[in-house]
Amino acid sequence: MKITGHTKICAVIGDPIEHSLSPVMHNAALQHLGLDVIYVAFRVRGEALEDAVKGVRSLNIYGLNVTMPHKTAIIKYLDEVDPIAKDIESVNTVLNVNGKLIGFNTDGIGALNALRYNHADPKGRRVLILGAGGAAKAIAYQIAASNAEKIVIINRTGEKAKELAKFLRKRFKVKIMGKQLSTITLRKALKETDILINATSVGMRPYNDQTLIDKQWLRRDMTVMDIVYDPVETKLLIDAKNIGAKVINGIDMLLYQGAESFKIWFRVDPPIDVMRKAIIEELERRTGNAS
Repeated sequence: MKITGHTKICAVIGDPIEHSLSPVMHNAALQHLGLDVIYVAFRVRGEALEDAVKGVRSLNIYGLNVTMPHKTAIIKYLDEVDPIAKDIESVNTVLNVNGKLIGFNTDGIGALNALRYNHADPKGRRVLILGAGGAAKAIAYQIAASNAEKIVIINRTGEKAKELAKFLRKRFKVKIMGKQLSTITLRKALKETDILINATSVGMRPYNDQTLIDKQWLRRDMTVMDIVYDPVETKLLIDAKNIGAKVINGIDMLLYQGAESFKIWFRVDPPIDVMRKAIIEELERRTGNAS
């Protein structure tokens, strides 16, 4: 790629940031489309966030992705925030319009699109979400908005799950419950689940052998999605795959949330297959094995 004085810059900020696959994914898409843009990663500590946002304005950085731990803290430094991002108090995408910074959240729609593109639309379905953190909140919000029949949120801290369920019930006419994580609760909930989503970090490398779900509780007619993408096939997904259930790995959510950011910045559809290939090749390079 030839970099000139006209080349625009997009970036991702977070702490830590070295592990991010966003530069690999977005640069592959940018090069494929021939756009005069590069995408880089910046480590930004919490105390430096305000200065970093000022830098986005002064350096005219065109688009920004925001990852942990800044998704909520960055909101007060932006000029405008999309209604959904404002409601869930989480921004992962920023568009710079001539110095005006506008925040969005694409995590939830990324997960929803991952389900839809894998023929698992949650509309009218019973959904179980493991976790009640930022990712779970964004995902649950979009699934509730898509008119799921029922949503059950299970979390190690039961109060947090109940608070999220209460938050969603105020906004959507969907049956939503929050529960404490336990063997009995999980087993009972899974009997009435069409779509299971792991929105926790359980199963992430190097704890590849961990899962919250006993494989005996899984059913062949379920869809099982894991937002963890390293490894690509978590123990949960391996167990689900072995019994013949439909599985959706974390790469899909990463891809589709990234695709939504790309659309916000450039108003074009990015090449999903090119992005997917770049992610898988990078994971293989890092680990020697994509799974």
